[in-house]
Amino acid sequence: MSRTLKVNEIYLSLQGESTYAGLPCVFVRLTGCNLRCSYCDTAYAFFEGTQQSFDSIFERIDLLSKPFSSTATPEAARLPLVELTGGEPLLQSASADLMRELCDRGYTVLVETSGAWDATHLDPRIRRVLDLKCPSSGESHRNHAPNLPSLRGTDELKFVIATREDYDWARKQIQEHSLIGRCPLLFSWAAPLNSAQRHPSLREPPAPHTPISRLELVESIIRDALPVRFQLQMHKIIWAPDQKGV
Repeated sequence: MSRTLKVNEIYLSLQGESTYAGLPCVFVRLTGCNLRCSYCDTAYAFFEGTQQSFDSIFERIDLLSKPFSSTATPEAARLPLVELTGGEPLLQSASADLMRELCDRGYTVLVETSGAWDATHLDPRIRRVLDLKCPSSGESHRNHAPNLPSLRGTDELKFVIATREDYDWARKQIQEHSLIGRCPLLFSWAAPLNSAQRHPSLREPPAPHTPISRLELVESIIRDALPVRFQLQMHKIIWAPDQKGV
């Protein structure tokens, strides 16, 4: 079993998305992704990174987490969260073992993974945040269908919404797969990329697609009485949208 991973960055910040938004979290961003979604804002993680051992990763996480260990309250004792993200964390098979061992060490572990990778084999203690790719990503044909029946109440299903067509598609998926009540459903507005963020390898949205504003998305959710959680990327509001390590 390999006990190394190619890591782009490890840092402590606030969780900016999901039902855990606002909580302290150590992020382990792994290198590599086989998708090129049109709105991807972490293209720097496609190739940049260094090979690191499990022990060095654990050491860094423990160091960043240490200030929280002196907090007396039971809820705070479970902080910070640890999230594996990317890139695509499941692209490196050893990530599943790292996350399992982090659970063994008492951490609450999240993984943000695309809908294109099999996440059914992961340790059930891991909170899976599954990003089901909508049409404007240019990658919706890559979604791995068996992931949906495996969703548990501790998981979360995210739809990144950039266009009106994405919204209609997401609503259809919720109905067709009877997703209401399975787990939290997240509708995340896709913030436009600036020129520095847009990697030349990213896909173009299929034509014709109609961009949707965050206001239009919220009004559509309310109008259609969808039981979903609207979310913005909190870290992009606090810091510059293209700032790394936050």
